[in-house]
Amino acid sequence: MSTIEDSADEGLGRRIRAERDARGWSLAELAGRASVSKAMLSKIERAEASPTAATLSRIATAYGLTMAALFEVTASESSRLVRAKDQPTWRDPKADYLRRQVFLHAANPLELVEIELPARQEVGFPASAYHLIRQVVWVIDGHLTLIEGALRHELTAGDRIELGPPSDIVFRNESAQPCRYLVAVVRR
Repeated sequence: MSTIEDSADEGLGRRIRAERDARGWSLAELAGRASVSKAMLSKIERAEASPTAATLSRIATAYGLTMAALFEVTASESSRLVRAKDQPTWRDPKADYLRRQVFLHAANPLELVEIELPARQEVGFPASAYHLIRQVVWVIDGHLTLIEGALRHELTAGDRIELGPPSDIVFRNESAQPCRYLVAVVRR
């Protein structure tokens, strides 16, 4: 299984370091741009700490990337079929939410991400994470409360919402059951 979850910290740390090196940034420069401490970045790069979704989002945004790009797995140009077992997954250490990268290709601006948010958990992202993208969220199973700035949206299975202008976003599962939803991202 090609999961980020199983070998997450090491591969993710290498990717974050490679992006930093490619830009010629010091750890301090990335820390300043991402609003993440140098100590935490150093631990992430050395696979001594597992970052939260919010931390990964800030790092990706500092690089001008989507969070999915940090999980990008190089696929053959001719490989259009990716089996479920080969789609990278990652588990947030704080909210325990599971993120599956269903589709990502450098030549296509569309990304598809499946999320399973456990009961009574939430994950939030700063407005800066949405400056380079547009998103549509479609609930597959369960109940999702999406807080978009000052707006609160209640979604159940089959409901979808297109996110508006960049604002702080919280994905919250206030129910006693897990919630599964798909996020369609279009990179600008």
